[in-house]
Amino acid sequence: MTTVLTVSYGPGMYVKLCGLRTEADVAAAVSAGADAVGFVLTRSARQVDLDTAKRLVAAVPAGILTVAVFAGLPAREAGELAVAAGVEAVQLHGADYPRSSFDALADLPVKLIRATPLTEDTDVTVGAYGEDLLLLDSPVAGSGHRWELGSTRIEGNWLLAGGLDVHNVAEAIAQARPWGVDVSSGIESSRGVKDHGLMHGFVAAARGA
Repeated sequence: MTTVLTVSYGPGMYVKLCGLRTEADVAAAVSAGADAVGFVLTRSARQVDLDTAKRLVAAVPAGILTVAVFAGLPAREAGELAVAAGVEAVQLHGADYPRSSFDALADLPVKLIRATPLTEDTDVTVGAYGEDLLLLDSPVAGSGHRWELGSTRIEGNWLLAGGLDVHNVAEAIAQARPWGVDVSSGIESSRGVKDHGLMHGFVAAARGA
């Protein structure tokens, strides 16, 4: 299914750097000029525990959105962990989170991000599940697998993710025309290990697009 809508733009390309695990990662993201940083609190090569997440979140300056990323965890449990970590947003990642999962978090003092692969059945209306941001990812999240968005056009605050790196992000932005971009594996020297030079390069390339 192809949806053609008008794209809304902010003053510049919004960039989220995800899967940060160390204080040095946070410092690099801040100096690179990231708008948002993500910390994975469920099973992943990039997972951090709650105490680490709290320490990293505390190192992020005001004005940069801190996001706790969850996959496969019940929504309410994810929300409780996110509040304990002190983040400003919860990202529920995967098509198995229905609208009711977002409803379960509606009373918490956090922004909500719906992260899902794009399929023929995906509702690409930003806010359809009560979320503040929509993130469209590749079918295998965090794999670095590139995918084709085709001619889909989406209105509102949405992030493109999946297989992006410093070499292809400008082309991907030109094709998909997202409000923002999200990257994890594309800024790593090895799985789960962030490359701080690539982090700076990615932000610059995205903004240069």
